[in-house]
Amino acid sequence: MIHHVSVGTNDIKRARAFYEALMSHIGFRLLKASDKAVHFGSSDIMFSLETPINGLPATPGNGVHIAFQAPDRQTVRRFYEAAIANGATDEGAPGLRDNYNANYYCAFVRDPDGNKIEAVTFRARETF
Repeated sequence: MIHHVSVGTNDIKRARAFYEALMSHIGFRLLKASDKAVHFGSSDIMFSLETPINGLPATPGNGVHIAFQAPDRQTVRRFYEAAIANGATDEGAPGLRDNYNANYYCAFVRDPDGNKIEAVTFRARETF
């Protein structure tokens, strides 16, 4: 089990505003914030945004992305729409990715710092 995941940011205020618009869609809430770090979490895991401790600029890793579990396809769409509305760059609109799995429904974006994030569900049908 993963305890937490952290990504770097060069602008903690911008990163906090961006992720505050997304995290409630997947059941995360703001846990703690300072001028160096912001922590969101659920009962299972914590996601943090941090300015690099070594003082060098934050950079996204090539080939690295973080996938957030969504309860259903509608949540994936809301997550994606909120991300785009708050400055994300599209890296793959909501839809099935049957090359991964017949029920793999996801969306990919890059946050304002360039970190690639995803919302994903394996739920086969819409829930209403």
